[in-house]
Amino acid sequence: MESPLSPKNFVTLLLISLCATFYMDSTFAAAGVRPLSKVGTEYIRTSCRETAYPRLCFSSLSVHANTIQTSPQLLAATALNVTLSSAKATSAIMSRLSLGHGLKPREVSAMKDCVEELSESVDELRRSIGEMSRVKGRRGDFELMINDIQTWVSAALTDENTCSDGFQGKALNGNLKTVVRGRIVNVAQLTSNALALINRYALVHG
Repeated sequence: MESPLSPKNFVTLLLISLCATFYMDSTFAAAGVRPLSKVGTEYIRTSCRETAYPRLCFSSLSVHANTIQTSPQLLAATALNVTLSSAKATSAIMSRLSLGHGLKPREVSAMKDCVEELSESVDELRRSIGEMSRVKGRRGDFELMINDIQTWVSAALTDENTCSDGFQGKALNGNLKTVVRGRIVNVAQLTSNALALINRYALVHG
């Protein structure tokens, strides 16, 4: 009969899950069999230079070069989808951590607050993606729709930063704090890049 999983081992396994999920987010798409479009790849590289985190921007989007090609709308939409996937994965792991196995009450409280912020961020990113899918060809409503998208993505970024800030000064386990905050910061950076590409799309379209 297997022994029950200790609280310490439970947290350790979740930390490993966080690291593994981060790795898969960064590398899984690179396993595609088709060669990437050189034109699309260069377009993404150039566009990413206008973001706050150009290296992360390029590494997360270049694997989608065949889809994006040279479309600013598809570039912005893909950035949103990549960000949403990362936010959802992080939120799922954080939800499990917030159950409190092996954590102190203060740590559990920080986790639950962060889960709430990330949940709101995921909802805002989903709304943005839905609206972005309707933008193309809607000239009369373009400015209003883009403004809504910018507002939602900005709100998502605020939620993610609030989540990250919530771990400052709290007596969290050192490894837990490092891995969790690192993951949340990564989501926030992806969101920041997506917002920059949305702003770029708005300027190009206008």
